[in-house]
Amino acid sequence: MGPMFRPCQGCGGEQLFEQPHPMLGNCPDAPDGLCPEWSCTECGAALIVMVLPQPRPAALADVVGRVA
Repeated sequence: MGPMFRPCQGCGGEQLFEQPHPMLGNCPDAPDGLCPEWSCTECGAALIVMVLPQPRPAALADVVGRVA
């Protein structure tokens, strides 16, 4: 993922944020290699941006035979 503009707590406005690892998928701290860490290019403030896993929908077998 490339650089992005986000609100920065340190600067108090929209700033450019970049990831510390130059290559995508090269983060040693994340099991999948996709780094959630971003830093402000102006002040260096850290920001964690991650996508949370979505709950799996109930399997059809779990709901068959249920009556509402």
